[in-house]
Amino acid sequence: MIKIEGLRKSYGSFIAVDGISFSVNPGEVLGFLGPNGAGKSTTMKMVTGFIRANSGSVTIFGHNIEKNPLQAKSLIGYLPEGAPAYGDMQVAQFLGFIAEIRGYTGAEKQQRVNHVVGQLGLESVLDRPIDNLSKGFKRRVGVAQAIIHDPQVLILDEPTDGLDPNQKHQVRELIRGLAKDKIVIISTHILEEVSAVCTRAIIIANGRVVADATPDELAARSRYHQAITLALNVDGCVKDALSRLKGVKLVEERAGGVGRYTLIPEENSDEAIGLFDRVSQLILSKGWEIEELYIETGHLDDVFRQLTNGENQREAI
Repeated sequence: MIKIEGLRKSYGSFIAVDGISFSVNPGEVLGFLGPNGAGKSTTMKMVTGFIRANSGSVTIFGHNIEKNPLQAKSLIGYLPEGAPAYGDMQVAQFLGFIAEIRGYTGAEKQQRVNHVVGQLGLESVLDRPIDNLSKGFKRRVGVAQAIIHDPQVLILDEPTDGLDPNQKHQVRELIRGLAKDKIVIISTHILEEVSAVCTRAIIIANGRVVADATPDELAARSRYHQAITLALNVDGCVKDALSRLKGVKLVEERAGGVGRYTLIPEENSDEAIGLFDRVSQLILSKGWEIEELYIETGHLDDVFRQLTNGENQREAI
């Protein structure tokens, strides 16, 4: 596993990471979340040995990242923020160079390069300099170099940044496949990424862990958890009628057209039980024409804002 204990990093008086501790096991896809400046990238750089922590420890399958750096780093595939590479190299040259650094030669080296080229769909750009690639292709080249040695630990900093929807889907499917027998950590501020691929999420703010749960458990903390959303084509005082139902705390009018409402249930109230049935009965009794009616699972962005309120004002590190 990866074991992180009391990790701390400061820059003068500014504390970027303030005593973070957690562990990750094989088979987990961990989403590491936080607003800009919360310490996500700084933590990833310490976990990979790119920068040194002021205090604390990182252990990769029993190897301390500072005491046994070569053994620990040989187990890691890392996509840094921005996917940096040697821009004057052609894609094929760069991937061959990375394969050699990882210890591959001859036919085995070419096999590893061909394998990641196919996985990331890079065939059409192999002879192009990396500096001439689109942001999306640069990101895919960055993912390719991170997995070329089939690492046990994969650490990806904003892996789908700049990708179009089809490319995002491709990379996410790749991550799901890799996660079957690996540890995958995705550092991101894109909540969609967490819902799409992660089995667990850690949220940090002010350099500290403020939540550690599955995406579903986090969504259940949202004020919209078990809320009821409906869209209807009706004239009249619909909102007043919905507000009078037992178990309704608040009725919000939603964007996206006239007649869209979300009913926020009362918290920890017996009257909130059966609210969906009461909404359905009201619709039938009024003869309303319904376009949509469903129960919300909760909004991760709502929980994210609650836990990191004001953090987006911090200077990014």
